[in-house]
Amino acid sequence: MVSDLLRVCMLSMLSALAGWIGWSGHVLLLPVTLAFPAIWSCARTRPQAALFAAAYFLSASRGLPLGVANYYASDIRAGLLLWLIASVSFVIVHCTLWNSRCNWQKPVRYLIACLVMAIPPFGLMGWAHPITAAGVLFPGWGWLGLCAMIAGMGVMTTRRWPAATIVLTGLWLWSAAGWTTPTSPASWQGVDLEMGASLGRVAGLARQEALVDILRKHPPGTTVVFPESALGFWTPTVSRLWRRQLAGSNIVGIAGAAIVNDDGYDNVLVSLSPQEGKVLYRSRMPVPGSMWQPWRALAGGGGARADFFANPVVNVGGVKIAPLICYEQLLVWPILQSALHGPEAIVAVGNGWWTAGTSVIDIQRASSQAWARLFDLPLVISFNT
Repeated sequence: MVSDLLRVCMLSMLSALAGWIGWSGHVLLLPVTLAFPAIWSCARTRPQAALFAAAYFLSASRGLPLGVANYYASDIRAGLLLWLIASVSFVIVHCTLWNSRCNWQKPVRYLIACLVMAIPPFGLMGWAHPITAAGVLFPGWGWLGLCAMIAGMGVMTTRRWPAATIVLTGLWLWSAAGWTTPTSPASWQGVDLEMGASLGRVAGLARQEALVDILRKHPPGTTVVFPESALGFWTPTVSRLWRRQLAGSNIVGIAGAAIVNDDGYDNVLVSLSPQEGKVLYRSRMPVPGSMWQPWRALAGGGGARADFFANPVVNVGGVKIAPLICYEQLLVWPILQSALHGPEAIVAVGNGWWTAGTSVIDIQRASSQAWARLFDLPLVISFNT
């Protein structure tokens, strides 16, 4: 009994450590998450499988309680509650699909759990997915690398996990030795801002002109990317202001904004140029709870709308881009859906002022870099802190 308890405690700590290190915000540490499939397969009972899954997910998402407290200007208790609620889907899926048989069923069941956590509805909370490490282990392999990663995760749940660990570690070291960070496409530039909570909330004439000044400092022919929510509410007046301010220039801007409608609002990216200001992209998955609030439809609507599988790629100046707004960078299906349409670059933006004191933005950057390296795509990143 004592030895079993010690074993469970040790495996729980290892699972938590895999989540903590793998999702520390350093892209080259993502392969550490592959310890989780092996630990999950070591569970002897369903409650143990649930415990190991909870340890991994709660550790990986440890920045949520403080981030929620920052966002709502509340104490940490609300954040802790949402942190636990967010882990429920991950734990339920991995607990339900676990079984005690050490045959072909175990890897198949684990891969089904991975699939379920990658696509809606459970994929809406599909953070900390180990498959994200594919970009580190198989950079430039594209879909073949994704298939190799799936096979590797499956083997990690079998008795051959030591051999799989040796092979994956070798690939990891080889990749790390020659690792290069994804670069922006030619003539594209992401702008990081440090405007805190005021970005998107203070959007008067002075703020718009300040953003115009930042854009006009770039050379002609540049496409400049601003963070999520940079423009505040997108209206015909704001569109006219930007067209007038950019008259005579040869610079294109891409910036985040919100469009209010009868049943809520859309979190969007807009294109800014002397000729026009138009909506490029509508967020497929706004942050559940704080932005996407489907239960409010019963009371007449409200919150951000989710277009789960809409506009996976958009065209900007002849370049097909895969846009990812904030929360979408933590999930699996948005980037894979975009990759199916052959994008030429990834554009990742966010407004992360509320993540102060956490590693959330670093994790978003690491995840975006990993996917960009997997598909060998240029990457443009723009965040506000």
